[in-house]
Amino acid sequence: MSVVDAFRANRPAVVRAMEAVRALSDSLDRMNSGMKGAMDMNASDLATLRMLIIREQRGQMVSPHDVASHLRISTASTTKLLDRLAASGHLERRPHPSDGRARVVVLTPKSRTEFLRHFSAHLDAMVAVADSFSDNQLSTIAEFVDGLSDAISATD
Repeated sequence: MSVVDAFRANRPAVVRAMEAVRALSDSLDRMNSGMKGAMDMNASDLATLRMLIIREQRGQMVSPHDVASHLRISTASTTKLLDRLAASGHLERRPHPSDGRARVVVLTPKSRTEFLRHFSAHLDAMVAVADSFSDNQLSTIAEFVDGLSDAISATD
C-alpha cells in the first residue's frame, strides 16, 4: 500500500486538505498567468513586484541581492530584470538610507497602482471568503499554510 493509499484509508482529511492546496495552487497559477498577460510581464517580473509589495507591507527594504536570492537567479539576470522594470517605470533603485554604498529597490506609485488594479478583484474575493471564517479558524488555517510553506522551503 502506498503512502497516499494509506492516507486515503486512514486520514481522508489529510488527502482532502492536500487536494485543496493543489486546487489553490492551480488557481494562483491561472491568476498569475492572467496578470502576466494583462501587465505585459514575464513570471520573474511579476514575482519581483509581488515580493516588493509584500516586503513593503512588512516595512522591509529590498536589495538587488534579495531579489536574486528570492528568484534564485544570477546577479547578471537580476540586473537585467531590474533594468527592465526600471525602464518600464515599475521600480526605482535608490541609495540605502544607512549604507551609502548599497542600493535598495522600491516600487513606483505606477507599479503599485497597476498591480492593485489587476489584483484587487481577486483580493476582494479572497477577503470575502476569509471573512466567512472565525478568527480561530483563520488562525488554524494560517498555521497550516505557514507550515506547508516552511515544509516546501525546507526541501528546496
